[in-house]
Amino acid sequence: MATCPPYPTYPGEAPGGSTLRHAHWWQRKWVRYGALITLLALSGLVILALVRQQTGTEGFLVGLGLAVLPVPLLIAAFRWLDRVEPGPWRNLLFAFAWGACAAALIAIIANSFATKWIATATADPTGADTLGATVIAPIVEESAKAAAVLLVFLFRRRDFTGIVDGVVIAGVTATGFAFTENILYLGTAFGTDQLTGGSGIASVTAATFFVRVVMSPFAHPLFTVLTGIGFGIAALSAERQHVRRVLVPLSGLLLAMGMHAMWNGSSTFGEFGFFAVYAMFMVPAFALLTWLVIWTRQRELRTVREELPAYAVAGWLTPTEPYVLGSMRARRVARDYARRQFGGRPAARAVSQYEAYATSLAFLRRRGRLGRANNDFVERERELLHELWRRRDVARPALDHAARTTAPPVPVIPPPWPVYGVYGQPAHPGQAVHPGRPTHPMHPAHPMHPAQPAHPAHPTAPYPAYNPYRT
Repeated sequence: MATCPPYPTYPGEAPGGSTLRHAHWWQRKWVRYGALITLLALSGLVILALVRQQTGTEGFLVGLGLAVLPVPLLIAAFRWLDRVEPGPWRNLLFAFAWGACAAALIAIIANSFATKWIATATADPTGADTLGATVIAPIVEESAKAAAVLLVFLFRRRDFTGIVDGVVIAGVTATGFAFTENILYLGTAFGTDQLTGGSGIASVTAATFFVRVVMSPFAHPLFTVLTGIGFGIAALSAERQHVRRVLVPLSGLLLAMGMHAMWNGSSTFGEFGFFAVYAMFMVPAFALLTWLVIWTRQRELRTVREELPAYAVAGWLTPTEPYVLGSMRARRVARDYARRQFGGRPAARAVSQYEAYATSLAFLRRRGRLGRANNDFVERERELLHELWRRRDVARPALDHAARTTAPPVPVIPPPWPVYGVYGQPAHPGQAVHPGRPTHPMHPAHPMHPAQPAHPAHPTAPYPAYNPYRT
């Protein structure tokens, strides 16, 4: 429930007005960021050296050029899914870097060690390769990718509020992992063609590119998205539901490992095993998850329209804003209007931030209404309201313009009986009566109530607070 404070407290002040204690040096933000960047940079250098050692310099460059092709499309797709409540870019950069560097390094080292150990213990190198691909690799790789989702879930909890956030973080992490893995596979295939003289469509490089980049660029994201959905459901759970917050992400991880194992083992199912698994499992699963994520995205917009009117009643928002913020088209119109009328990109960025903060406020209120809010609910609510208040001068005119622009026209049907003048008096002779114009004035609107016509029997113009998105 909205607390409606007269004015939010400053972020640097404690609730009681006392000064906060200084954190220890290892708790400072720049120390943690520095350690994380150093870890990812070292992982990147090591993985670069390992891949280049296996593919050669020329093979590495060819693999890099081919593997980068699906990356922008996948990142753009996940970013589009996250447009309702866009998370900060630093989370996406961390997820991609973790997948491309840390997770890939863990997978290469652990898979190689496990496969060699099994081959030595069983004296069966072929069986060790099959077991490593179908059992070891799915467990190691999905666990390594899930670590990025877990870190964001634990340390960036305010940015991780639902299923879409889990899908986006997991998908971007898997995109980074697939990028590095594709460099390795395509570079190795190119080296094989250099030795055998293969070229053109019949080459190993072309076949590898077709299978990994054209047919299944979504394979790794699809696996890891199952883990992300598990963490997203956990984010929607109350803090006291400890069992659910542990078991649901674990179940998603196990599903991701199972689907990954089926995909890797498809080559052992016969001559057409790969195509059978692709057609019967991968494509339907991809379609189902795509529908689920898009449905969740629409559900988030509906949450915005349902929860924000309480803040409009309290005076923090205008009456039209909840419905404008619940429409992606209206949001885009507001940003474009701010860019044209209020100073270019900085104004559009301010409106975009206003939209994001308002969406976070709606999600926060919904969690509070369902009894799933964290202990910092009041503090977080005041912080979001403060951010909205800072940007209201630019955002409110833009959102008001979007409301008037995107509201559907309301048809005015003239009555079959004669139309009279104002207050039921006959019109003066020679006075033209416009059927599309209201014949009765509207009473002034009260901030808490929409405007009402003076007489209900005659049509009136639509009030700006009309909700065009209810249907």
